[in-house]
Amino acid sequence: MSAEILARVQFAFTVAFHYIYPPLSIGLGMALVLMEGLWLKTGNPLFHNMARFWTRVFALTFAIGVATGIVMEFEFGTNWATYSRFVGDIFGSALAAEGIFAFFLESGFLAILLFGWNKVGPKLHFFATCMVCLGAHFSALWIVVANSWMQTPAGYHLQTVINGKTVQLPPDHAVTSGDLSSVRAVIDDFWGMVFNPSTLDRITHVLLGAWMAGAFLVVSISAYYLLKKRHQKFAEASLKVGLIFATVASLLQIISGDFTSRGVSRNQPVKFAALEGLFETQPAAPLNLFGWVDMKSERDYGIKIPGLLGLLTFRDLTTPIVGLKELPSDQFLRKYHPNLSPQELEKTRRQYWPQVAAVFQFYHIMIFIGTALLALCLVACFFWWRKWLFNLSLPATRLLLALLVLSVLGPQIANQAGWFAAEMGRQPWIVNGLLRTSQALSKKVLAEEILISLILFALVYTLLFAAFIFMLTRKIAHGPDEEEESREMPESWKAIIQREDREERI
Repeated sequence: MSAEILARVQFAFTVAFHYIYPPLSIGLGMALVLMEGLWLKTGNPLFHNMARFWTRVFALTFAIGVATGIVMEFEFGTNWATYSRFVGDIFGSALAAEGIFAFFLESGFLAILLFGWNKVGPKLHFFATCMVCLGAHFSALWIVVANSWMQTPAGYHLQTVINGKTVQLPPDHAVTSGDLSSVRAVIDDFWGMVFNPSTLDRITHVLLGAWMAGAFLVVSISAYYLLKKRHQKFAEASLKVGLIFATVASLLQIISGDFTSRGVSRNQPVKFAALEGLFETQPAAPLNLFGWVDMKSERDYGIKIPGLLGLLTFRDLTTPIVGLKELPSDQFLRKYHPNLSPQELEKTRRQYWPQVAAVFQFYHIMIFIGTALLALCLVACFFWWRKWLFNLSLPATRLLLALLVLSVLGPQIANQAGWFAAEMGRQPWIVNGLLRTSQALSKKVLAEEILISLILFALVYTLLFAAFIFMLTRKIAHGPDEEEESREMPESWKAIIQREDREERI
């Protein structure tokens, strides 16, 4: 394989493995805020026990996430040096903001969260929990800002050096292999870069996916305890909190998905057509529920709902959705290929399509799993309402709890599939419309070097994942400490809360 393919495989592997953990940290961080807040509000020791137990699980996911995230920053310099030079002004500012405003905030309060239960007051500990949660969310924000700029660049200009002088290039300048050594993107408007056309849609979608990952982990382990008839009071309370959190996150994710999809249709029409397997331009376009794409015949097959894609995208049945056979436009192609004939241009157009069949499948896997998880939540809420959820004598309850145990895999698969659809759908661009992936590779890196490092990464990450599963399994097997299950709020904490409440009333 070529150095480009190996570099892409290596980055995809390391990012996908890393992305197992940040969503869990973000989602569990939000769950900890809910649990500890409920404890302070109600004084119910079960919420205190939940917060302590899930804090230990949070610490494990945070540690593995930090360890696996460092690798990607080195890959920018080793494998993607041309890309790093081209976007360094923009990408560097986002990563610096992530380190200053997110990582330091999260790690600074982490010690209080983990070790301060009996050393600081309850409200200070709750504040630390909130800051750790906020730091995890901020971290995701700045990473998504950087990635969203790659999808929909804004707030920048291109510049180069000619005869020792810095020269600003016109907005429609086509970056070619001849000027990669000097052309780079520079920020004009920092907030324009941050709030580029896709940032808000994508950060909402990513955070809700992370909430689902954390919520369904809580649901899964709680359901496991119920099936095993262990820590039952703890498990019932934990399942209720997790189920409410999962249901709200799943409902909001459906709404977010609609906004995100419509944003892609406006800002990245090639990606949108690939996601839906749409080759022909047509009004009242049908929505594919599932199926497959045949690239030889340039057709999609499967179960469709007539007109629904057009209705969801434009809220009408008359506006046509442009198909891949007309994308990208001739005007755009001539910017990079000014001397081609119309016939040659038509053949060249397909070079600017992503891997449509793969993008289509990843996108629909994400949608199917997200819908299935929402349906599972609604069924579980119905069982709770009917007082069946904790009645293990019912076969339907045992089946539902078994599905809830397995549900922890759903958000992980959906999150991974969504990212693969988003990143593969942008190809062949690494920065959409500006820099192609084939241009972004380091000039000196060899395929053999990348292959060796990829094999080493695979071995190390396999050991890390085995260690994570081993330690998580031990924590689940141990469960909450027996003294935690019956522990009341410490008298010293009760006195502090009562004093603070009196002071607030005064």
